[in-house]
Amino acid sequence: MGKLFILLILLAFAVPVNATTIYKWVDREGIVNFTDDYNKVPLAFRDRVQREEFLQEKEAPAQVMATKPKEGVRTDIYGRDAIWWREKVRPWREQLKEATENYERVHKEYMEQTEGLSPFNFGKMSLTQYQMLSSRLGVLNGEMETYQGQIAEANEMLSKLFREAKETRADPTWLE
Repeated sequence: MGKLFILLILLAFAVPVNATTIYKWVDREGIVNFTDDYNKVPLAFRDRVQREEFLQEKEAPAQVMATKPKEGVRTDIYGRDAIWWREKVRPWREQLKEATENYERVHKEYMEQTEGLSPFNFGKMSLTQYQMLSSRLGVLNGEMETYQGQIAEANEMLSKLFREAKETRADPTWLE
């Protein structure tokens, strides 16, 4: 009778435990990825995947249901949804917009300044005015090159994100 009572007390305080396997790999861009399904690891990275075992306590069913994702939420093959993709694209779109606006502003000023070098104005300028105008054109040219670099970088990153979205079967409208 005493042993049965002790056994019942031990069972009452026992916590169910689950073992979970997590697979970890680093992709071509150096991004560390995790999944609990080996089939979601791209074939190209399966030879480099690290396997980690975790023990976790089972949660009460009510808590598990509260943490499940909403049904009907669309994701890519890695479980990333529209919000994730939009936040990944947003800073590059902003950089592209800002750099394009800056480039257009500086280019307009550059073109206005070059009008001062026309043959009609050339004889009317002093050497100092000519040097100042040439110096300003050099500065504007450097700014245009900087903005062209920012535009190229943003376009390159957006292209990479669009390719990644296609590879992971993300909805293309998520990147708009």
